[in-house]
Amino acid sequence: MIVIGNVLDAYETAALREAAEKLDYEDGKRTAGRYARDVKSNLQAVASPGLDAIFAKVRDKLNGNEVFRAAARPKKFARLLLSRYRGGMSYGTHVDDPVMNGSRTDLSFTLTLSDSGDYDGGDLVMEDAVEARGVRLEAGELVLYPTSALHRVEPVTRGERVAIVGWVTSWVRDPARRDILFDLDAAAKAIFDEHGKSPAFDRLFKAKANLSRMWYDD
Repeated sequence: MIVIGNVLDAYETAALREAAEKLDYEDGKRTAGRYARDVKSNLQAVASPGLDAIFAKVRDKLNGNEVFRAAARPKKFARLLLSRYRGGMSYGTHVDDPVMNGSRTDLSFTLTLSDSGDYDGGDLVMEDAVEARGVRLEAGELVLYPTSALHRVEPVTRGERVAIVGWVTSWVRDPARRDILFDLDAAAKAIFDEHGKSPAFDRLFKAKANLSRMWYDD
């Protein structure tokens, strides 16, 4: 799980939030899987040109975000949704579908359009074998996490939580391999920033490039 700040700046966040207010919404159960449907209570934007424009902006920002690209290795976006939670709405513990729109889902993300002070409750809670960890984002921030993880959205007790959620098919399906490539990216950048295009940088970048060739899906 990784939190990425400033995916959207304040102006972009406000513009997308304003655009989201103009959309029509329906019961979020319509897009839930068979077993998640009973624990899902939210609203989701109905397909429209306005929603398409929001999603196009988000895809463009994520494809241009260096940290997101390094962590996710995105091959495609399997699905995007725009969700609203208000007045006691929540999403109980569930795991996301492994395939959406004919594409494997490797990573999930939540990109919030609401400031944390706009609502109470509504934390995204990730569960693992050790503990449950709550994530609360500021407007324009994103949390990226494995689609295989159990998670939930706590009930919103005041205000409204608006967020874009999405699923990514990665070029590298193995999370351990994605983690290695992420670390190599960070190390190569640190060496380049301090020493420029040195022999050490060249050898490290060569290793990263060759591992990418071995591990990327066709």
